[in-house]
Amino acid sequence: MSYTFPKNFWWGASSSAFQIEGGWDEDGKGMTVADFNSFKRSDKQADSKVASDFYHHWEEDIELMKEMGMQAYRFSISWARILPDGDGEINPKGIAFYNKVIDKLLESGIIPFITLYHFDLPYALVTKYNGWECRDCAYAFERYARVCFEAFGDRVKYWQVHNEQNLMMRVDERMNINEPDPVKKEKIRAQMDYHMFLAHALSVNACHELVEGGKIGCAVSSTVTYPMTNKPEDVWAARMNNQFKTDYCLDVHMYGEYPGYYMAYLKEQDMVPAMDPGDAELLKSAKMDFIALNYYRTLTACYLPADDEHPKGTRLEGMNEVDYDMYGYWKIEKNTNLTASEYGAQIDPVGLRIVLNEYWNRYRLPLIITENGLGTADVLTEDGKVHDDYRIDYMKRHIEAIGKAIEDGVQMMGYCPWSVIDLLSSHQGFRKRYGLVYVNRSDMDLKDLARIRKDSFYWYQNVIRTNGKKL
Repeated sequence: MSYTFPKNFWWGASSSAFQIEGGWDEDGKGMTVADFNSFKRSDKQADSKVASDFYHHWEEDIELMKEMGMQAYRFSISWARILPDGDGEINPKGIAFYNKVIDKLLESGIIPFITLYHFDLPYALVTKYNGWECRDCAYAFERYARVCFEAFGDRVKYWQVHNEQNLMMRVDERMNINEPDPVKKEKIRAQMDYHMFLAHALSVNACHELVEGGKIGCAVSSTVTYPMTNKPEDVWAARMNNQFKTDYCLDVHMYGEYPGYYMAYLKEQDMVPAMDPGDAELLKSAKMDFIALNYYRTLTACYLPADDEHPKGTRLEGMNEVDYDMYGYWKIEKNTNLTASEYGAQIDPVGLRIVLNEYWNRYRLPLIITENGLGTADVLTEDGKVHDDYRIDYMKRHIEAIGKAIEDGVQMMGYCPWSVIDLLSSHQGFRKRYGLVYVNRSDMDLKDLARIRKDSFYWYQNVIRTNGKKL
């Protein structure tokens, strides 16, 4: 089947600063939490010091984007490249670098679509006040956002605030949470989450104030959970998993307050975050223009009763399983009806159609996919080719799901798969590759860092050229 995509539909691709740039301490850039954590694994895999070396290959890489026909490039700015210590002096060389990238994109007919924060908090803010645990971090972020809007907003009109706040919050390493006591740890997590909501609201308002015609939204890790059986308790467990993993976050961004079920959970666990007078008005005043979502897999949930084995009131770290009122717990299981990728993510294009319909019907804001891809150990053949038909099949099926969602009535802005070129995977280095372009390096050998077009590059080039008619 062929699908009719809107004429203004963006065909793009994505990346993030710490996973692609390298040049981690060049030209005044400060260290980030992402750098710090990657260095801890330097003896086992690649780290962020070089990554894909976009910092020195940006012209070549943008030429490849132009050749592929990309209409939008979703990338992140490194906060510590702009403000090396998070809230001090502006680094003019950092501004200059991103100006060059933005100008080259625009010259190439590619829309720059910027994420302000993709897991890379300046490490100086960790040592200063444990980052997001302190309210001052939200104000430091607002200042950083304003610096970006003022420096780049004359040319960049589309912005995202945080990448995957809802997922990032559940990963201790990404949040630099080192508290050993589980009760204190969850209170810290809830407070950090709240301060990121404040930072989001402050940045949304600043964008609308400073960027003429600016559009800004969130980027969430989408969650689609199926009930393990048709038992009502399992249906409710699946719904609760969606709500606690993602929907609560979208609700705060959209409506400026925690939904009832989430506030009840925070109260029951005695971890309602500290809030200042006026916060409610601030959160409600910030109006997003779109919702971006990252989609990789779906989940399955079953109900667990509150009993001696799962006593009511027990705190569960990271909210992977959540005690909710009288309903007990839920447990996440793999869906045996789906195939999984090499690294365990279950492949489910139908789930993408489901979540697009769900978010559109619930929030009525335009949607854009900013991550969707297949991570595998690609093989470079002796004749210098990468035959990734498995990636082509994956993208084809998910683009078809987008086409069906558009037919369902969902308003879609575009599709930016992960990732434009191979980049650093946080826990698999360069063994796990997502790119449409192969970067010739391994974890321990930089080789020549040559860029090699994969078969998926040429396939996606034709998809873009035909506006999705040739899949």
